[in-house]
Amino acid sequence: MHGVGLIRFIVGIIGNILSSLQFIAPMPLFWRICKKKDTEEFHPYPYIAATMNCMLWILYGLPIVHPDSIILIIIMPFGIALEFIYLFIFFIYTSKPKYRWIIMIYVVCELVLLGVIIVITILCFRTHEKRSMFVGILCDIFGIIMAASPLSKLYDVYKEKSVEFMPFWLCVAGFTKGITWTIYAFLDIFDPYIAVGNGITALLGLVQLLVFAYYTIKAKTLRVML
Repeated sequence: MHGVGLIRFIVGIIGNILSSLQFIAPMPLFWRICKKKDTEEFHPYPYIAATMNCMLWILYGLPIVHPDSIILIIIMPFGIALEFIYLFIFFIYTSKPKYRWIIMIYVVCELVLLGVIIVITILCFRTHEKRSMFVGILCDIFGIIMAASPLSKLYDVYKEKSVEFMPFWLCVAGFTKGITWTIYAFLDIFDPYIAVGNGITALLGLVQLLVFAYYTIKAKTLRVML
């Protein structure tokens, strides 16, 4: 391995490290939830979306779908384990029964959907190119949903003029991870599915960070004025 291929491998390792940081980022939030025994105004949607996203990228990186892409799935089992732990904690401590139903229904639906996708991928698509396209598009869709899920708090942020319940470190990790994997997609062998999904993820992460910066600066300015 040398030249651009080596650079691509190194960027992939960095991408995996940043992906692991994205999975770890919510830990302080869930420590807070465990201490207070209440999920407050936080939503479970980012962790539901992340679970499906991880499972799809594992499928995409398997040799039967997209050969020579094992680096894409190194960290994903770790991610899935953490997302299930987060959802379990959320399930226990949420004060809103509807969230318990949402978590149960969505997780079951995701597992069923994953099984259907695997069957369709193997039986309906005979070449790696077609399998990569089918699974890659789904990875992009769920990756974008995962990246956009913190925006579910945007209305609350606007209404309360506060970013207290916006997962800041999750936004930071998503933004940096998105940039790194987008760079990876353009090195050596272009991968449009990694590029599109992560490019949009980086853009959404930037939007979320700008919102966070705006309301943080505004709040500090108000405190100074008062």
